[in-house]
Amino acid sequence: MDRSEAKADLQRYLQVARDAVLWKLDGLTEYQLRRPVVRTGTNLLGLVKHLAGVEAGYFGEAFDRPLPEPLPWMDEEAEPNADMWATANESSEQIIALYRRVWDHADATIEQQDLASFGVVPWWPKDRNQVTLHRLLVHVATETHRHAGHADIVRELIDGAAGFRADNDNMAPVDDAWWATYRQRLEQVAQEADGAD
Repeated sequence: MDRSEAKADLQRYLQVARDAVLWKLDGLTEYQLRRPVVRTGTNLLGLVKHLAGVEAGYFGEAFDRPLPEPLPWMDEEAEPNADMWATANESSEQIIALYRRVWDHADATIEQQDLASFGVVPWWPKDRNQVTLHRLLVHVATETHRHAGHADIVRELIDGAAGFRADNDNMAPVDDAWWATYRQRLEQVAQEADGAD
């Protein structure tokens, strides 16, 4: 595989993760998109906002191509976790549109650079903040897939919907009754294992 094929492969994996994250938002209300379903407040729209900031930083700022619009929640002065939730004044349409604009900006950087091109990640320690596009593509693709996994669980907690993407949910071809029985079986096994000491 030559460098251009490797870059296209990495970019494809990144796009698959991007699409999976956005698919998790389909059909939900503003409340459901923002609903914090775990102790740490993780919510679907916050994951998208966070990922927009991640790509803007790694494929923008790190290659001296800052996003033309400000992302105040990414500033050093921003409150902790400001990038992990959307304010009442930030609509889901705005956050999703921002994420798509960031994709375009990131993809332009990826297109312009060779995998061996160096960028500088100013928020990383100086002894390791000069990194190649290759490393940042791997880093961002894996981070996006990680957050897609978070989105899977958050969405399932909200309304029970599960799966990888609209055209391939990657789930066992069974009905709701099967899942209920399966879950009960796993609960029983967990309880038995806990008492097996």
